[in-house]
Amino acid sequence: MRTYRELFRTPEFTPFFLTSSFQVAAQTVSGLALGTLIYDRTGSPLLSALGMFGPSLAQVVGAAALLSAADRLPPRAATAGLALVFGVATAAQALPGLPLWAAFALLLGLGTLAALGGGVRYGLLDEILSREGYLLGRSVLNMSGGTMQICGFGLGGVLVATLSPRGTLLAGACLYLAAAVVARCGLGRRAPRATGRPAVAETWRTNASLWSCGHRRTVYLALWVPNGLIVGCESLFVPYAPGHAGLLFAFAAFGMLVGDVLTGRLLPRRWRERLGAPLRLLLAVPYLVLAVRPGLPFALTAVALASVGFSASLLLQEQLMALTPDASSGHALGLHASGMLTMQGVGAALAGGVAQLTSAPAAMAVLAMASVAVTLALAPGLRSAASAASVASVAQASRSTAAATRSSVAVSATRTKRSPAGP
Repeated sequence: MRTYRELFRTPEFTPFFLTSSFQVAAQTVSGLALGTLIYDRTGSPLLSALGMFGPSLAQVVGAAALLSAADRLPPRAATAGLALVFGVATAAQALPGLPLWAAFALLLGLGTLAALGGGVRYGLLDEILSREGYLLGRSVLNMSGGTMQICGFGLGGVLVATLSPRGTLLAGACLYLAAAVVARCGLGRRAPRATGRPAVAETWRTNASLWSCGHRRTVYLALWVPNGLIVGCESLFVPYAPGHAGLLFAFAAFGMLVGDVLTGRLLPRRWRERLGAPLRLLLAVPYLVLAVRPGLPFALTAVALASVGFSASLLLQEQLMALTPDASSGHALGLHASGMLTMQGVGAALAGGVAQLTSAPAAMAVLAMASVAVTLALAPGLRSAASAASVASVAQASRSTAAATRSSVAVSATRTKRSPAGP
């Protein structure tokens, strides 16, 4: 599968795409509104950053307790039900007089459920598409996410200015409800990918199995840590430029969109394999410029350029899937999404804490340097993991070809047995 036309002709991909797009738009609009609301109430960069990205911290709880359900629940019912829960909880955030502790309690609860949602969603994507189509499909979802973030942050900024943060939260709740309707009406009924009852013990066993492979461990760390530190930089856009935070977020989303188009569709495979490490460095280096508070055009350019580096995660996800058995694909992808979002929450907390002691530009520079250091430290292990993934992909392709050949032979034999006798 190499073209967008083939992708959207795949049954169920279009409603899956629309559901994901509505959810990203809802998260974007409501996150900006809540971060602004908390900053207006408290004046704290730390609490504002946690308001926007704090739910990601709770992903670790969901990853530890709920991920076994990702392969054991009917995907359509789980996707629609979770979107509905998010819509109701987002509307509750808009209640006047809601205590700050209650707002954060809701955020942490939603973050825990989001870990399960990621496993269900990406496991379903792996079912809808073949392994060969996963990279293209995931890049299209990232492109959609970038587009929805551009539109969502732009629209969110307008709604916050013209209505209020609470009114903007209600708009986000409506988007979540739209996602629930599309999932319920557009996706087909599918059986769970695994049997048995979801359990915390089963979640721990599968997590331990996935983590026991050194190559997978290295890929997971590369997916989680540099990404999370740079999202920590993004979490400071509101205190860095209160009047232009929406614009900074929109340019960051635009850069991510460009990177996904280049990596997922335009670059040939031989170039994708060579550009993994440079893309991970590109993710962090431009943020060092923001330490000197350049003019807005330079800041927007630096943010957009850095966000192109997020496309390195597509290449790492492809390696992860090559190194993971099919039966654990939903759990493995859910662990990736949960760990990534948890590290984003950690990055936001670190960034807010450093900014509280110094300043937003200084905190961005500190986290960017840490991201570069982690990328360089993981480089040798990633080269080894890439080699192992390449071998695993060849072996998997050989098994698929052999299975198809056996199936073809079996069908031919059946037809021969059933054919009438000759004259």
